[in-house]
Amino acid sequence: MIVVLGGGPAGRIASIRLASAGKEVRLIERGGLGGIGGQCLHFGCMPVCAMNDVARQIHEANVFRNLGIFDAGPHLDFAAMLREMRVIQGKIAAVLDSETRNAGVEMIYGKTGRVEGKTVFLNDEKIPADTIIVATGSRPNIPEIEGVDRKGVFSPHTIFGIGKLPEHMVIIGGGIMAAEFASIFSAFGTDVTVLSRSIFLKSFDRHLRALALKDLADVKIHENTTVHGIEGDPNVSAVLTITSGMTETLDCDTVLVAAGLIPRSEMLIGLKKGPSGEIIVNDHMQTSVPGVYACGDVVGPPYLTPVARHQGIIAADTILGNPRAMDYRFIPQSMNLSQELGFCITEHEGTASLAIPGPAGPGSFWSVPSGRTGLAKIFFEPESGEVRGMCASGPGGGLITGYMAFLMRHHFSVRDFEDFIEVHPSTDGVYWLAKYAAEHLAKRKNSP
Repeated sequence: MIVVLGGGPAGRIASIRLASAGKEVRLIERGGLGGIGGQCLHFGCMPVCAMNDVARQIHEANVFRNLGIFDAGPHLDFAAMLREMRVIQGKIAAVLDSETRNAGVEMIYGKTGRVEGKTVFLNDEKIPADTIIVATGSRPNIPEIEGVDRKGVFSPHTIFGIGKLPEHMVIIGGGIMAAEFASIFSAFGTDVTVLSRSIFLKSFDRHLRALALKDLADVKIHENTTVHGIEGDPNVSAVLTITSGMTETLDCDTVLVAAGLIPRSEMLIGLKKGPSGEIIVNDHMQTSVPGVYACGDVVGPPYLTPVARHQGIIAADTILGNPRAMDYRFIPQSMNLSQELGFCITEHEGTASLAIPGPAGPGSFWSVPSGRTGLAKIFFEPESGEVRGMCASGPGGGLITGYMAFLMRHHFSVRDFEDFIEVHPSTDGVYWLAKYAAEHLAKRKNSP
C-alpha cells in the first residue's frame, strides 16, 4: 500500500501515476472533496485567474471608454463574482475527484494524516503503508505583527470570503502575490496601498519590473517599509509603518497579508527539515527516511504548480523503479496583471541581450496609443548564440515563456530560429527577436 498525504497537484498526480501502473494507492485529503486540487484550485492560481479575468475586462473597457469607443465602463457585482467563482471551483474539484478515482486511487476525505518516521496515522489510528508520499502543501506566511489577528485582516486563503469589496486596502508583501492582488483590487475600484519591506519585485528583470510598475500606476507602493502594527477595535482601521525612520499611519478598512508561503509540515515528525520547515529531499524526492518521499510546496520554493506536478511524477517514477532526477533549471514563471508577464532567466553574467516593445496584435492593438503593448527580451551567449533567458509581456506572455524554457533546456541557439516562421498576427516578439539576434551574429561573424 502506498499512502499519499495531500490531494494537491503533487500528491494527486503522483497517485494517478502509481495507480495507473497497478499499485495500490490511498490518497488522504484533509479538506474534504472541496480540498482536492490543493492551493492552486482553491486559494492560488484558479481564483486569482478568475478575479483577474474580471479585472482585465474592466481594464479593457476603460481603455475603450477613454478612446471614446465605449460610453461607459462595466459595473462589478463583487458578491456575484465570488459566488459564481466558487461554483466553477466546485465543478473543477468534481472533475479532479472523478479523474483520480477512475485511475484506481482510493480517496479518503476529511481526515487528517500525519507521519512519524515511516508510520502513518489517520486521525489517531495507525494505518498500513509500505511507501509514503508527503504532499501536504504550504500555507500563507503570516509575519508577527501586532494586530494581525484583527477582524478585517486577511490572507490569500481567507480573502475570498471577504464578501464586500473593500474601499481602502493595504497589502503587505513585495512579490508576485502582492502585485497580482494589487492589480485586481485596483481594477475593481479599491484604493490600494502596497507595503514592501525591501524593493518591490526586486528579483525581476529591470525591463519587466518597469512594465509591472506602469501597470500598477494607480497603486501606491511603499518600499523599504516595516509594518509596525495594525490598529482597529474590533475592525481594522489603520496600519502603522516605518520607512527610513519615519512613522506613518495609513487608514484602511482591509489588510491583505500577501507575504509569500511556508511549507505545511508540522504534522510530519522524524523527517529532516530545513529552517522554514521544508522537508529536505534529494533529486529523486526521497526524504531522510527510506521509503518516505515528499513533493510539492512542502519541500519549499519555488511554490509553483507545474513544479509540484513534476516533483510528483519524479517521486512516482522513482517508486516504480524508473528513477529520474529533478532539475530546477529553466523553470518558467509568470505574473498576471493587465497582461501576462512571463520570464525564465538562467544567468545575466556574460550574456548579450536584446529588448523591444511587444508587437501590436490580438489583445494589444488598442494599447498602442498608451505605449503598453508589452515587451520581448532575450539573453544569449554572444559567441555561440545559446539562449540563456527571456522575458515576454503581453496577452500570451506566459505561454511563450513555457515553450522558450523548454527550448533553453535543450540548449537552443538563436541560430536555430533562422528558419522559424511565426504566426501572424501575434503579440509574440520573442521568436522574431531571436531571428534578429541570429542575423546580427551572422553579420558579425562575416565582417572583416
